[in-house]
Amino acid sequence: MTTTAHDITYRLEQKRRVQADFPGPKSVALTERRKAVVAAGVASSVPVFVADADGGIIHDVDGNSFIDLGSGIAVTSVGASDPAVVGAVKEAVEHFTHTCFMVTPYEGYVAVAEQLNRLTPGDHEKRTVLFNSGAEAVENAVKVARLATGRDAVVAFDHAYHGRTNLTMALTAKAMPYKTNFGPFAPEVYRMPMSYPFREENPEITGAEAAKRAITMIEKQIGGEQVAAIIIEPIQGEGGFIVPADGFLPALADWAKDKGIVFIADEVQSGFCRTGEWFAVNHEGVVPDIITMAKGIAGGMPLSAITGRADLLDAVHPGGLGGTYGGNPVACAAALAA
Repeated sequence: MTTTAHDITYRLEQKRRVQADFPGPKSVALTERRKAVVAAGVASSVPVFVADADGGIIHDVDGNSFIDLGSGIAVTSVGASDPAVVGAVKEAVEHFTHTCFMVTPYEGYVAVAEQLNRLTPGDHEKRTVLFNSGAEAVENAVKVARLATGRDAVVAFDHAYHGRTNLTMALTAKAMPYKTNFGPFAPEVYRMPMSYPFREENPEITGAEAAKRAITMIEKQIGGEQVAAIIIEPIQGEGGFIVPADGFLPALADWAKDKGIVFIADEVQSGFCRTGEWFAVNHEGVVPDIITMAKGIAGGMPLSAITGRADLLDAVHPGGLGGTYGGNPVACAAALAA
């Protein structure tokens, strides 16, 4: 059965339907196979195995259908198996799946960079680099900030989540399951208090006051002139979907600019219209020096990016940025369609 919404005709009926046995026998059998071959450290939230997905619905191997509230952890923002994305991927994969942009470049990478330079906040001259995952984007944003400023210290915030690699674990605030027993972590990372209106001891504290609190701690504990970058999720995800008080982000960004600190907005989860704007920083008119992106960027294909001031990204020596699969041509085609 197909259903139509707006101008999209879905292959699967967009309806939840769960049978009595949950999980079903096929998912149970696959779970046993999984236990024998997949590392226990890889956990899954739902005890069923997917067979098909379309729009906002997932079908499992036992014939159940579920509303997809996870979106692959904030990835399939345009819906699963979107026809435009699928069509772009099919066309791209028929030509070439890989050459490595650092060896033999291709137009798709350039086209994605053009779009990101256009869509991200600010009318300044920008440059973009493509990678595979959000953690890669964050790592490279920090690399650029450290090289461009000649400084080492990086400021992150309470409740932050930035990834699972060594540096991004250091930036992440949550111990379990992300950090416990995985240290030692990368040095010169400092944690500051977030604006968290729902949990503030003083609920009357404004965004500007919360920013002043963090800035005072930075000045006392590190010294503003020693800080290469401030990295922050404009709306935090893993920490509990925390929306800072109005004025918090602009005050931090303004202070960073005065101190020559690179202001990095980690929009891996909040980007690509998930907050009602292209990027969450747009709600308060904040223009980051560098913005990190992934997840919703390519409709489910692995792709991430950093876009930032041209003078920052062009400061890096040739060969200092990149990666074998970064900006894969098939993922670039999916991104342009998404």
